[in-house]
Amino acid sequence: MKLATFKADAGNTGELGAVEGDRVVALGALARDMQDLIARWPTLEAEARRRAAAAERSFPLAGVKLQAPIAKSGKVMAIGLNYADHIAETGAQKPEHQTWFAKMANAINGPYDDVVIPRLSHSVDYEAELVAVIGTGGKHIAKADAKAAVFGYCCGNDVTEREWQKRVSQWIVGKSCDTHAPIGPWIVTADEIPDPHSLGIRCKVNGETRQNSNTRNLIFDIWDQIAFLSEAMTLEPGDLLFTGTPDGVGMAMKPPRFLNDGDVVRVEIDRLGAIEARFVRE
Repeated sequence: MKLATFKADAGNTGELGAVEGDRVVALGALARDMQDLIARWPTLEAEARRRAAAAERSFPLAGVKLQAPIAKSGKVMAIGLNYADHIAETGAQKPEHQTWFAKMANAINGPYDDVVIPRLSHSVDYEAELVAVIGTGGKHIAKADAKAAVFGYCCGNDVTEREWQKRVSQWIVGKSCDTHAPIGPWIVTADEIPDPHSLGIRCKVNGETRQNSNTRNLIFDIWDQIAFLSEAMTLEPGDLLFTGTPDGVGMAMKPPRFLNDGDVVRVEIDRLGAIEARFVRE
């Protein structure tokens, strides 16, 4: 099932929908928002699927505005240095332990909304990533049980201001500029993605393919990630895990190729769709 948050007209504040082919079916007042739907999915799933099939109120997908599926996640966590080819291109050492940082909720952005290049920045970069959306969650989740903790998956771009990232050992500021975590275009529920570790992942800048890999190349897979994080923190419905980026980032090119005003960045992941953003200077 593809679950989206969308606006059917300019006056609409956003509502939940199920994407069915080239249309989006409104799910009505089934839940307050996507996080509420995820938290209550065990009891709401059957009704959500019934409403999607009935399609009593639907709109052409091309005629609605898709918003970030989750507007303000409680936690947006991202793992660094998690593809061997990306580690090689940056000259870093393969990490012995998982390397995590946070992206603040203000960074979440819609799948097709403009991304802002900060006023004083000249080194904004892209990072195509598979995003895992936590469902049941919990704490001390064993690796063998981690799959059951995932609600679904979507595309993400871990946009990064490299100068600010490199300035200090903690990456949060360089990773958390406003609009620097576009996600979507919808959440594909986990039952439709039996193996998230076999998905092609690509990033294109102005139509030029810059990143082209597969999630099978993750060093720490998603189940490792969930087991590790849940030892430290309770994972909750709607939490977002950016699972790592492959090689091909602008920083590693010779010379580096950072994003400029007007550049268009597209992230595609097999079976999940694509997100695309125009980068605009503040």
